[in-house]
Order: sequence, then C-alpha cells, then structure tokens
Amino acid sequence: MSRLTHINAPSGVFPATQYTHVVMGTGRFVAIAGQLALDKDGKLVGEGDPAAQARQVFDNLWHCLVAAGGSFRDVVKLTYYVTDMAYMPDIRTARDTYMDPEHLPAASAVQVSALVAPQFLMEIEAYAVL
Repeated sequence: MSRLTHINAPSGVFPATQYTHVVMGTGRFVAIAGQLALDKDGKLVGEGDPAAQARQVFDNLWHCLVAAGGSFRDVVKLTYYVTDMAYMPDIRTARDTYMDPEHLPAASAVQVSALVAPQFLMEIEAYAVL
C-alpha cells in the first residue's frame, strides 16, 4: 500500500468539499482506463439509471484496482465523464461506498455530449499510486 498525503486546502486556493486539491504519494503508478457500466459478461447494467450505472462503474474500478494489487485507498485521481452533470450526486453516493469521504482523491468532472454508445451515462477513470 502506498502512503498518500492529501492537501484539501492549499494556501491561496478555495477549500474543496467533494474532492481533494492535491494528493501526493510514492510508489508504482497505475492508470485505469475509463470504466463503463458493463458487467463481467459485457452487459449494460442500469439502462437509464445513473445510480445503478455508478455502482457498476465503481465495482469495475474496484476489480481493476485489485488486479493491480491495490485498493481505493491508493487512488490519487478520478476523472468523471458524464452526459449530464445531474448524475454527480449518484456518482458521489456510489463513490462514498468505496472510498473514505474524509480522504478523497483529486478529481475532475467533465460533461460530454456523448460516450461510446448512447445508453452509457458516465465513464470514470482512475489513477493510483501503489
């Protein structure tokens, strides 16, 4: 496991509430490709349901982290690609079941006009330091 330092309120920057501005660590860098709401058989989970899609995406991220020898404690950055910013509360709820809300990673949220197919409401990628 890596040792991470979280800086939520760097001097001169407005404090973050739903992410951490700066996360530092030493160890092995791991990049996890954007995950979609697909189950292990490649079937869409939660068509039209952002909460169900968010849960599946975080489950997929967990499996990827475990495959790399890590956990959500090692994540330093999440990038959320959403087709509607209204999905962010569902995403945060799913995230908070996997991650400690007191030690969140750095994050960016980007609204996009489309993902790889119209049934996907979000795609989330992660960077970790193991």
